Amino acid sequence: MPDNEIDAPDHGVSFVMPVLNERAYLEHAVRSVLAQELTVPAELVLALGPSTDGTTALAQRLAADDERIRLVENPAAHIPVGLNAAIRASRYATIVRVDAHSELSPGYAARALETLRRTGAANVGGVMHADGRTPFQRAVARLYNSPVGLGGGAYHGGTHEGEAESAYLGVMRREVLEEVGLFDESIRRGEDWELNLRIRQAGHRVWFDPSLSVTYWPRESWLRLARQFRATGAWRGELVRRYGRRNGIRFFAPPALVALLATAVLLGVTQLVGAVTGVLSTILSAVIYLPLLAYVILVLVVAALPGGGGPRQRLWTAAVLPTMHLSWGFGFLGGVLRGARDTVDASRLGTRNTPLP
Repeated sequence: MPDNEIDAPDHGVSFVMPVLNERAYLEHAVRSVLAQELTVPAELVLALGPSTDGTTALAQRLAADDERIRLVENPAAHIPVGLNAAIRASRYATIVRVDAHSELSPGYAARALETLRRTGAANVGGVMHADGRTPFQRAVARLYNSPVGLGGGAYHGGTHEGEAESAYLGVMRREVLEEVGLFDESIRRGEDWELNLRIRQAGHRVWFDPSLSVTYWPRESWLRLARQFRATGAWRGELVRRYGRRNGIRFFAPPALVALLATAVLLGVTQLVGAVTGVLSTILSAVIYLPLLAYVILVLVVAALPGGGGPRQRLWTAAVLPTMHLSWGFGFLGGVLRGARDTVDASRLGTRNTPLP
């Protein structure tokens, strides 16, 4: 970027990354950050959770090899707590959130700074392009990139630049973050959506730029994926409790599927014991079973569509799609009914499925 195009947001860039049990991904993520070509000073602040897989030692080695990397502790292991710790420890006017499961495309930061300057937005985000290394992970990635999988948010494949509800990761002006109070540390998932809501309520703009691309590596196993989506759904339910109709209608589709499935089970039982018969049984069967049949057909069609990979990947697609929807939906209903409470994303904690200390 020419020097005469640099203004206040470009005087320095602080990349912030919360890290927990990411030994297999951290080095690639860090190198994608350090490879960003900028005409301003830059640093990367890693907020280290209590990892058990050697991630902390790897982070310390990377920091010893490059003075741009700084380390802070995040003993609570919660993402918004780690992000805030990294932001407070950082030095520059522009904050770029990055994830250890992601890799920035070449030129990402420079383009984002230009978009901040050009639009006057407070937060800029781009497209989350999911990718995979195994048939399972590639199946998950394909559904992440599809509106059928994650509901069609702009950053899952949008092509039209403009104002947005939220931003994936985000390239943010520090002054605005400080104005709205940084991330809400009481929220464990969906913290980015909630932050962007406060940014917009404060009169600032959140901007989507499809020329910005980040590669995201999904969870590597079915169980970890189910845990992740249950926790995410629970916190979306909590956000619905807090913010009601400000949540988009797409968030209510998975819990509707769960409710429909539960109703179908109940109807099946009443039909088996003879409690519901005749015309009423026929009408209820059409109302309840046909939508579920249509959903099953949708899953099979998505798995069979061109670009679905080999047989193993297609089988995983047929299993992963309902797993994503049902796990998210069950979590959502629990979050709405009783709140998310201490629900955490345990998908990076090995066999543990309880909150960290």
